[in-house]
Amino acid sequence: MIGISKLYCGTVEPSDVLRYGRRSGALPGHLLQFSADKQPVVVWNCTRACNLKCIHCYAHAGNQPAADEMSFAEGCALIDDLAQFGAPVLLFSGGEPLCREDLPELAEYAVAKGLRAVVSTNGTLIDERVAARLKKIGLAYVGISLDGLQPTNDRFRGKDGAFEQALAGVRACRQAGLKVGLRYTITRHNIDDLPGIFDLLESEDIPRVCFYHMVPSGRAKNIADDDLSHIRTRRALDLILERTAAMHARGMRKEVLTVDNHCDGPYIYLRLLNDGRAADAARVLELLQMNGGNSSGHGIGCVSWDGTVYPDQFLRDYPQGNVREQPFSRIWTDPDNQMLAALRNKSAHVTGKCVKCRFLSVCGGNFRARAVAATGRFWGVDPACYLTDEEISA
Repeated sequence: MIGISKLYCGTVEPSDVLRYGRRSGALPGHLLQFSADKQPVVVWNCTRACNLKCIHCYAHAGNQPAADEMSFAEGCALIDDLAQFGAPVLLFSGGEPLCREDLPELAEYAVAKGLRAVVSTNGTLIDERVAARLKKIGLAYVGISLDGLQPTNDRFRGKDGAFEQALAGVRACRQAGLKVGLRYTITRHNIDDLPGIFDLLESEDIPRVCFYHMVPSGRAKNIADDDLSHIRTRRALDLILERTAAMHARGMRKEVLTVDNHCDGPYIYLRLLNDGRAADAARVLELLQMNGGNSSGHGIGCVSWDGTVYPDQFLRDYPQGNVREQPFSRIWTDPDNQMLAALRNKSAHVTGKCVKCRFLSVCGGNFRARAVAATGRFWGVDPACYLTDEEISA
């Protein structure tokens, strides 16, 4: 997760992070990416059921719950363990988490245990009543997926009217006083809608947006060829940087982030240098070093609807255990778990151009799920890295 507004627009300074000792339990939510202890943000795919059928769904969600989904009691046991373990955030995902009738009760239980509870949703099931309920229980944030403007989004979602329903969900959250933001996965089929998403942020007064680089997992494997070229990815980043800076210059301090491609951080650093902003570049590099890049198996983990634990939500071919058999905390700290140990020491395992890349410590070798999909090797090079040989070796 790369904070465009934090880094490029200077809304966060290294001193802001150091003030909290870089401990995830003390850091405000917007600074968690800079924690030193990297207690894991846990994504719980609490159901496989979904009312839509998105073409890029990493979880291969369907229209029915899986037969082996965790019960409410098992969910509470997971929450108890995560709270005691010190996980700073529990992100309820799916499928569509609101297809699970006890989602509000589970989120309320998580909040009562001291966790920041976040919901990642397609937004189509959120009306004024649901938004008011989520606000009342103390939900920290609602991320609503929009992958383009109306025609594009509805095609991605497989349902006419999905855009308007999701936008109604955004408005209901805003009316209820819930912090809400957009989630947008960038592909070559929706890249032309990117300016319109910024227009939407302004017209609907939406405070946050996360732009996701596509990861070929689940149904997204079927559209892996739809990923952007390196040139178009750089152009997309330039547009995101420029539109974010323009909003901030007009006093609209939206939080803008990119997710799932950690070479975005070095790209911002290099752009600041090229723009003659050396002091800003130095500040950004310090924050990127705190961030540390990809934190799969370290700062983020995933629990599936059946209790299976994965290093992240995309590495679904690499189960690490099951919370029905032993607690997440024990799985996560098992000293004999070779994969998790390797993911926490990436510099000893990366290959290809990553080995000599001067930005390895602030990127972490990028995404293993993309590397596996492209090369068949877990420690292969992530093909989504768009930095040139000159940039990484200068």
